[in-house]
Amino acid sequence: MWKAAMSEEVGKALRSVVERVNQAAARRPKTLPAVPPRLVAVSKTKPPDMVVEAYRQGQRNFGENYVNELVDKAADPLILSSCPDIKWHFIGHLQKNNVNKLLGVKNLFLVETVDSSKLADKVNSSWQRLRGSSTQRLKVMVQINTSGEQSKHGLPPEETVSTVNHIVSQCSALHFLGLMTIGRYGYDLSLGPNPDFQMLISRRQEVCDSLKLPVEEVELSMGMSTDFEHAIEVGSTNVRVGSIIFGNREYPNSAANTPNPSPGPSPAPSPEKTSKTVSEEAAKKMQHLTVSGH
Repeated sequence: MWKAAMSEEVGKALRSVVERVNQAAARRPKTLPAVPPRLVAVSKTKPPDMVVEAYRQGQRNFGENYVNELVDKAADPLILSSCPDIKWHFIGHLQKNNVNKLLGVKNLFLVETVDSSKLADKVNSSWQRLRGSSTQRLKVMVQINTSGEQSKHGLPPEETVSTVNHIVSQCSALHFLGLMTIGRYGYDLSLGPNPDFQMLISRRQEVCDSLKLPVEEVELSMGMSTDFEHAIEVGSTNVRVGSIIFGNREYPNSAANTPNPSPGPSPAPSPEKTSKTVSEEAAKKMQHLTVSGH
């Protein structure tokens, strides 16, 4: 009974989110690049059964924040046998000592959180070694700290162009796919467009102008459960949605997934780890936009 109920709930929630993604894309101005938005289902802390159910419903892109959890989940026999075409996105803070472990993940599709030239060099050299004779490049995004919060990881915005240039010119095993931000939690859209999203859009334009890259070839990963529709409307091509697909998360022992904590100023909250209050308020604001699954 539990599995049947879970299956129905995940399927219904996923269909609703997909519909909302499509509706938001249809509302985008025609002046924006016509890149269909990619939905990344954030499955952190959720069991393999839920991943498999979302996969059965047609979902292919899944995001994880912790290297150890992704390694375990990607190697789970149920997922290996049931989800041959799964595409894993790593969306958490990546430390250099975990790079080799992460790059060994089967079906790793995209690392969204490269936040320094040094980390890019490490990922590049590790991928060159691990891929052997394969010429396949690893897709990466550069994470920007658009809100300037000390608790957030990511590059200072003014270092965006130089870091992207380093990846494009010096990291031959990497394929630069775009820019990513988490942004400030709980922004009130009644105040106007989200300034973090606007910052990422402007940095993309700088990158494209400086490096002579087509705008439509530089993606934007921005938007989560509480604001993904607005993100898509202003140009996001990659949204990371978890709680409204899989339900609220429990964090029984978050330290188990961070065996080597970063010595930074303070632990950065993972993408999507918003307070229940913010999530509930945002959910109420967007309730009229929700389309139930068919």
